[in-house]
Amino acid sequence: MMRTIDEAVRIGTSGWSYPRGQGRWNGIFYPVKPRNELELYSQVFNTVEVNSTFYRLLDPETARAWVTITPKDFEFAIKVWQKFTHPGMFRKATGAEPEVTQADYDDFKRGIHPIAEECKLACLLIQFSEWFAWTPQHQDTLAGLLQQFQDYPMAVELRHASWGERSEETKALLAAFHAGWAYIDMPQFQETITQKLEPQRLLYLRFHGRNREKWRRHETAEERYDYLYSEAELQPFSERVREIATTGESKIVIFFNNHVRGQAPANALMMARQIGLPPTATVHAEFAQAFPAITDAVKTIAD
Repeated sequence: MMRTIDEAVRIGTSGWSYPRGQGRWNGIFYPVKPRNELELYSQVFNTVEVNSTFYRLLDPETARAWVTITPKDFEFAIKVWQKFTHPGMFRKATGAEPEVTQADYDDFKRGIHPIAEECKLACLLIQFSEWFAWTPQHQDTLAGLLQQFQDYPMAVELRHASWGERSEETKALLAAFHAGWAYIDMPQFQETITQKLEPQRLLYLRFHGRNREKWRRHETAEERYDYLYSEAELQPFSERVREIATTGESKIVIFFNNHVRGQAPANALMMARQIGLPPTATVHAEFAQAFPAITDAVKTIAD
């Protein structure tokens, strides 16, 4: 079925709740004391990438609440649990050994079921670290995950250059399970993957920012995502996305992870305007004042 551009493309941010710290959204994108951040967020964007599911299993009741509070056409991209993809990080965070069992997979699926059941699941994001290089063992790890989640739409983020160097093998593995290969924009290092933005049935883009100086050396984790894309930096992506979207054959989801101080929602709106999506959002005056470039990307600015 052919899609129009506004049907084919969804744009949002990685996470929606940043209430504290120097990078907070409260008082910028949200009021100082918002009543419900997800409800407010869903009045601006029609999709979101859920980060919390990377750190802990989702409670089904929480998932049902998310479904209820968001519009009917709203979609969630769910990041899979770190126990599946980052065993070292899981061990450090919990002190437990990351031995994955079928019960772990079943518990994860149970948590996201209310979202999938209501057709609000954009896809699962299976994200690996930039140190997860191509090896036979890692290929088996990826294949095992794809097999476990093959009943869901999936996108896989592979950051290490070795996957791109073996791109045909990587594409074949992902295609065997109908999974998309996520495109990432992040600081470039020797080990970082180089990708071309090509059409896929599910095209998943993640923008992490380009704060190369703070990416690996930072006092707080949010420092690495402290980056605002310029109009000129976004333009090549917007043009390519619009070109792919006009074929009507791809579902395209785009998320900005440069969340500090509301930069992610600002860049998301800027890209939406560049692609040619109709402005539908109402934002607060404080947000428009902080990011004047979004003025033409919103429908109204509230006092």
